Amino acid sequence: MNKSKRLEIFKRLAKEIPNPTSELDFSSPFELLIAVILSAQATDRSVNKVTAKLFPKAATPDAILNLGEDGLREMIKTIGLFNNKASHIMATCKILTEQFDGKVPEERKALESLPGVGRKTANVILNTAFGHPTIAVDTHVFRVSNRTKIASGKNVLEVEKRLLRLVPEEFLLDAHHLLILHGRYTCIARKPRCGSCIIEDLCEYTAKTDPEN
Repeated sequence: MNKSKRLEIFKRLAKEIPNPTSELDFSSPFELLIAVILSAQATDRSVNKVTAKLFPKAATPDAILNLGEDGLREMIKTIGLFNNKASHIMATCKILTEQFDGKVPEERKALESLPGVGRKTANVILNTAFGHPTIAVDTHVFRVSNRTKIASGKNVLEVEKRLLRLVPEEFLLDAHHLLILHGRYTCIARKPRCGSCIIEDLCEYTAKTDPEN
């Protein structure tokens, strides 16, 4: 795919999705961090239902720690893998209070030192909470990037590096959410909605090379 085609793709996506942002509900970097940890193998909708009850009671590391792990587990038990997530969140809150004055760090290495936080989660926090022009490659971003040939890659890190190099600079900040939302509602995993896709004529999708097949 050439440079001009990529530029046109992102222009169209930006026009179609004028306010690209996370569908997780949060009001601080800490709330976003907790929501993203909870979102692993869970839908944003299910996470929002849990955090709507959790955050009014505990929206800081100290407040989460005061709940205790049993109390936290009870509040998030409708989320998949809630036992592991409760353990990770408690350990993360302890580190935040002891090493970062209760604040979410703005550096990748520090973020990745937190339990339950890998490269993808760190990228989400850096991009969404702090406005860094980076891209978290989740299943939607990976699928759209490979299907369209915007940035093909065999694994998420390869796709991430290619996207950072190939996405037009003016769209780097929003590319993460543009690709996620396009993948979530149009370029879906099974039977992509090509007929209603605004970039269908620019897409280089072929079923034979579909990462979902």
